[in-house]
Amino acid sequence: MRVTFLGTGSAMPLADRHQTGLLLDEDGRYLLVDCGAGVLHRLEETGVGAENVSTVLLTHHHLDHVSDLMALLKARWLAGEEHLEVVGPQGTKALVDGLLDVHDYLDGRVDLSVREVGEYEFEVVGFDVDAHRTEHSKPCLAYRFGDRFAFSGDGEATEALAAFAEGTAVFAHDCSFPDAVDVDNHPTPTQLGEALAGREYGRVYLTHLYPHTEGVHEEMLESVARHYDGDVRFAEDMLSVTIE
Repeated sequence: MRVTFLGTGSAMPLADRHQTGLLLDEDGRYLLVDCGAGVLHRLEETGVGAENVSTVLLTHHHLDHVSDLMALLKARWLAGEEHLEVVGPQGTKALVDGLLDVHDYLDGRVDLSVREVGEYEFEVVGFDVDAHRTEHSKPCLAYRFGDRFAFSGDGEATEALAAFAEGTAVFAHDCSFPDAVDVDNHPTPTQLGEALAGREYGRVYLTHLYPHTEGVHEEMLESVARHYDGDVRFAEDMLSVTIE
């Protein structure tokens, strides 16, 4: 499996970080996880392009995770592709229906299927996925892909989520703000380190980064390391990680 971080930013723009999106690639199968602003352009940079991604798995419905969804649908229609599948937590059908009410000229342009999932195991475009609800301001699911990869989606760092992802080769986790910012619904590095303490992962990547994190990456890594002594790094847009 290859995981490419298409967007590692958040709802507040950074010049070099688009909003959330990850591309999973295995044996010619592509899965897009979240579809925030700029993800469609990053997808083109990978050489895969919108025409080769027929399934999107959403963690939740905040704008910075779904704002390129209709743009993806339109791009596939214009490229002559015939279908798109959108998978996500409860409320995904209402989200898509609402977007199509606004952009009604896109309705019926492709064969669009919507599937809602919950905290259980399911299959999507050949990937076996397990889901776990996170603590966020809107219903949000973290996803685990066997022992290879887990993605926290958005939400606070909790012992339950850390246990859910334990043993994976790569764990990408929201770390939106440095310790100096008083925040809920997202973790600080100290909170993340405390949640990860005593558990084992091959590597942890910090993502969903707000502008507040600029210039303090080393301090943030030190905060995590005071509690968790594993391999922790910052994700960057277009970073591609191959997981055997």
